Amino acid sequence: MDFRSDTVTKPTQAMREAMAHAEVGDDVYGDDPTVNELETWAAERHGFEAALFTTSGTQANLLGLMSHCDRGDEYLCGQQAHNYKFEAGGAAVLGSIQPQPIENNPDGTIDFAKLKAAIKPDDFHFARTRLLSLENTINGKVLPMEYLKQAREFVDQHNLKLHLDGARVYNAAVALDTDVKNIAQYFDSMTVCLSKGLCAPVGSLLLGSKEYIAKARRIRKMLGGGMRQAGILAAAGKLALTEQVAQLKVDHDNAKHLAYGLAQLPGFSLNPEWIQTNIVFAKVDENIDINAIAVQLKRDNIIVSPGNPIRFVTHQDVTREDIDLLLNKLSSLL
Repeated sequence: MDFRSDTVTKPTQAMREAMAHAEVGDDVYGDDPTVNELETWAAERHGFEAALFTTSGTQANLLGLMSHCDRGDEYLCGQQAHNYKFEAGGAAVLGSIQPQPIENNPDGTIDFAKLKAAIKPDDFHFARTRLLSLENTINGKVLPMEYLKQAREFVDQHNLKLHLDGARVYNAAVALDTDVKNIAQYFDSMTVCLSKGLCAPVGSLLLGSKEYIAKARRIRKMLGGGMRQAGILAAAGKLALTEQVAQLKVDHDNAKHLAYGLAQLPGFSLNPEWIQTNIVFAKVDENIDINAIAVQLKRDNIIVSPGNPIRFVTHQDVTREDIDLLLNKLSSLL
């Protein structure tokens, strides 16, 4: 039982069979039919002109930022944004793009007044502010549809582009009970991770205009992301978006179940009503040695990432019975 992340899911049997029988070619030459079919289908599915299959969400975000911004430009984002905090500073190191992080509100949104104040004047002393990057979901929180509409209005008013780190955008769509295209409509570009909760072994998509994706494809090659017979991976990616989305509702329900169970344990503090998707954060009393508990759990083949707050993530490979076993083990250890 692995509660560290929804990236630990194993490919389904259907994915393994599709990968084994995938028709392939050289994708760098544009000859892989399975990759081409995935990219064409994904662009249509999400309401964009074009799509690019990439190795990871980190690469997709980096390509997304570098395709919007030139050297010396700046992008606005949240202080907790994955493409600012958890992607090794790639935009700055590889793209020479300056991040301008703004504190996230508790619900994951960013205050528009603070964003406006951070936009640099047209002056050669400053980096050129080109882009606002949002993340949905962010730390398990879903950005409201009304906020996305306001974000579109904001960037239009200030002549910026709008990018979505949509690593878990399908979790957001399921939580909002809406089609993912209704979220995508507000953005100039968007990423979708196929290996977070959706069970594909590898891969993310970058979506945007034809011109934008053509630029991203060139940068992907520069970064060493050109793959050859990548249809073996793309075959699983297509199934991730066509067969695995329904599982996310189960994951969300399981996360809520886990949250209510954790709230009843001594020393754990959280509000289960705040859980919107498949990620649960719980604060732990200082007198609890969460590292020692993690070691004990691992001996029972239950893997968690110790921290305070501690994060638990539900996914296809964690059942309701697994969650109950985790709660029972935690109760006995406490």
